Amino acid sequence: MGIRVHWFALALSFPALHAHAHSAARVARAPLVARTGIARVAVRCAAKGGGTGTGGDEGARAAAGSRGGLRLLEWVPSQQLLVLTAKWVWRTLFRVMLSELAPQSDAGAYMRPTPQAGANAAPDGRWPASLPHPEPGRYHLYVGNACPWCHRAIIAGSLKGLFGSGLVGISVLLDDPQKASRGGWAFEHRTSSTAMPTEIASIWDLAIRHDPLFGAADLRGVYDGLSEGSYTGRCTAPLLVDLKDVRIVSSESAEIVRLLGALDAPSSGPRVNVAVIDLYPEALRTAIDAANEWIYTEVNNGVYQCGFATQQGAYEQAEQKLHAALERLDAMLASSKFVAGAQFTEADVRLLPTIARFDGMYATLFRCGRKTVRADYSNIHRWLCEMRALRGLGSLPLSATLDLVAAQRSYYTNLFPLNPSGIVPALPESAADGLPPP
Repeated sequence: MGIRVHWFALALSFPALHAHAHSAARVARAPLVARTGIARVAVRCAAKGGGTGTGGDEGARAAAGSRGGLRLLEWVPSQQLLVLTAKWVWRTLFRVMLSELAPQSDAGAYMRPTPQAGANAAPDGRWPASLPHPEPGRYHLYVGNACPWCHRAIIAGSLKGLFGSGLVGISVLLDDPQKASRGGWAFEHRTSSTAMPTEIASIWDLAIRHDPLFGAADLRGVYDGLSEGSYTGRCTAPLLVDLKDVRIVSSESAEIVRLLGALDAPSSGPRVNVAVIDLYPEALRTAIDAANEWIYTEVNNGVYQCGFATQQGAYEQAEQKLHAALERLDAMLASSKFVAGAQFTEADVRLLPTIARFDGMYATLFRCGRKTVRADYSNIHRWLCEMRALRGLGSLPLSATLDLVAAQRSYYTNLFPLNPSGIVPALPESAADGLPPP
């Protein structure tokens, strides 16, 4: 409570402080600048044509045209006090904001919330008997491009040809926390066209941009409608719903992958000359389950434990575990075409979203870049390149399931506690083999 009171008082006093700063700077600037050693050195450097390397006159003109904000160092009595106060304010605000975004342990480690709605997908990889039989127009998936947990569901549905066939509908969410409430997902439109485009270049051409159930403005509206206003948790994506029974099927990404993997598109759906894909083959289930467990803990969630850590010790521990896991994975892929063996499975589906984003977002924004996929993990990089071209029952390659540039922009602008400037860096060359448009 004390922190909140202090921030409220600071917010109320800011306009007065701002005005005082400008006034004090105008009154004190000339005599103070004249007395500072910095000013005397600057004058001598300008007279000699040194210092900035622009020449005397040019340097003076550049200095005259520059702006120093509030010029705090010219009127604040103690630079040490200014620096200490600024650090305390900045770090406290960072921890408060990040703890709202990502729950923290006492040691500053990120603690991912548990899923809030699930269907308990059958462990044998079949469609659960407790759920109505799939039929066109019954099940609908809500996803966003930037989210890796949504991406795994998109990959599963795309490989199985579910979206293009109409067996499972799909709505793409807008990642805009200013438009959304209780989360970051909103809808671009209240209604939009449901007609299939003549040319399909990406998975998003198969999606609608509104909520077909309630016409909600954001994902919270969908959760509230499905729960008759009783839902109090976080409104997360991906979200699989039953449109006919008007209920949540699951909001757990791993479970949704298993559910979608149990379906096959109708024979009239768009197909390529490939065999039916089994993402959870019986012969590999033990290997798949084992890989899923440690890859989720140390890689999928490991990058977030690095990025959302609020204390140095928690970050260092997470970063070391992450790269140890990537080295283990790279060694595995040296002798195996896919994660669980010679066949593409659910384990590859669950790993791909993290690796596709690693060099472009996690290595930089999440401080995971001691090593990168392209430069340091050659076998993972080979696997990633092969994933880009992989096709399933639909006509689109997996490279069409992610807009990497838009995803990077979302990370750098919406996760503002990690990047308060809002500046989006150029995508590094090492990320060029992520999943750009085909």
